[in-house]
Amino acid sequence: MAGTAERMAKNQKQVAISEFFEKNKHFLGFDSLTRSLITAVKEAVDNSLDACEEARILPDIRVKITKLDDKKNIVELQTEDNGPGIPKRSIEKVFGQLLFGSRFHAIRQSRGQQGIGITGVVMYCQLTTGQKTHVRSKIATETSAAVVDIGLDTRKNKATKSNEGRELWELEDGTLKEHGLEVTCRMKAKYQRGRQSVYQYLRMTSIVNPHADITFVDPDGDVHHWPRVTERLPRKVESIKPHPHGIHLGTLQRMCTESTDSRMTSFLYKNFSGVSTRAAKQLLEAAEIEEKGKPKSMKPDQIRALIEAFQGERVLNGKPVKLLNPPTNCLSPIEELLIKKGLSKTIDSRFVTTMTRSPTVSQGNPYQVEVGLIFGDGMAADKPVEVLRFANRVPLMYQQGGCLLTKAIESVDWRQYGLDQAGGRGVPKGPAAILVHLASTNVQFTSEAKEALADNGEVMDEVRKAMLEMGRGLRKHLEKKKKMVKVQEKF
Repeated sequence: MAGTAERMAKNQKQVAISEFFEKNKHFLGFDSLTRSLITAVKEAVDNSLDACEEARILPDIRVKITKLDDKKNIVELQTEDNGPGIPKRSIEKVFGQLLFGSRFHAIRQSRGQQGIGITGVVMYCQLTTGQKTHVRSKIATETSAAVVDIGLDTRKNKATKSNEGRELWELEDGTLKEHGLEVTCRMKAKYQRGRQSVYQYLRMTSIVNPHADITFVDPDGDVHHWPRVTERLPRKVESIKPHPHGIHLGTLQRMCTESTDSRMTSFLYKNFSGVSTRAAKQLLEAAEIEEKGKPKSMKPDQIRALIEAFQGERVLNGKPVKLLNPPTNCLSPIEELLIKKGLSKTIDSRFVTTMTRSPTVSQGNPYQVEVGLIFGDGMAADKPVEVLRFANRVPLMYQQGGCLLTKAIESVDWRQYGLDQAGGRGVPKGPAAILVHLASTNVQFTSEAKEALADNGEVMDEVRKAMLEMGRGLRKHLEKKKKMVKVQEKF
């Protein structure tokens, strides 16, 4: 028996994160040929938008898809932006190492966070075609661009490089590129048209990123262009400290262990948002912890007591300790006027209503809901309305039925607002499109592929309230329209 245990123990090995995703690529959105192409475009475009906004550059993004082998479904994807570029020494880590990123520990609104996306694309291309991804990067302080072919050693979660060099990046008009990034990769994928397509993804992206200029060259050579409708960049987001309402016991334990603070009061005040010096003292009193105690010396029972004080389970004078809400400068909503402009540039209609709700907090995480409704004669009246779902300015293309945002739309009885809806349930029918956007520091998705939002009662209520308000606006519009028709008939 002992020999069996030893043999079993010898067979156990640690699996690299890259090796895990290589075998489970569907977790990252690479589970079908059409979806894989959309995922690859999404990851590249998201990175471009984030980089441009962080560098305060109005984004110019170009996406080109070329069919290389129809029978084997091999396509080439090329994306180019005018962002700040990536220094040569960082290219291999950005593109060739999973879980390498700058935003994972930052509590603020951003499109990407885990540092998985673009490396997942490199991995998928390598897996399906055996080819590396070509990267060309130009930063403003250098005269030439860095070029390199990047692959991924999945056993070591490390980049493999070849054909490194430098070259002048000349544009079509003969001028030199000032700064930017170009990614060219070949993969097994399929281009298709319709609601779940690269075209639709870029169209939706242009709606919620009205400051971006996006050009798409499809496999037939047709050029689709969505010009920017504003010169104003989104508000710059600031990173905030974690809020006590969103902290787990293990996280607090780690923070205490790593802390260099000499007193618990200063530890709470310095490391958490919403905690004043008064609140810090009251939390410690509720948890029966000495103010002078050192964070490093905290015992498990004390940490548990502090968590209970955070959550209001331990009270002071019969009441939970009152904490301030976290700051909301970590969020960057699109805002009503720009949602209107974004919708109007892609959908022709006569009536547009939008709403940006005030920021609020769920489990210590700030979030903000924005909605828009566009109604007009140019859309089919006998089909379900077009549902445009977004999280942190990123389109959600799949799993519509399982998404919290869709459920919020379905929970409204749209019949009282002028749209058809069988039994008052489900997505309504009518010549309309409904947009709903959630901006948050911590968007809870149903999977790593980030295709649908997980259930959250507080967010659901907030979205529903926005929908009801928007529905009332639609009803007023339709009533006004009916009156005008009657007046015209009369005269």
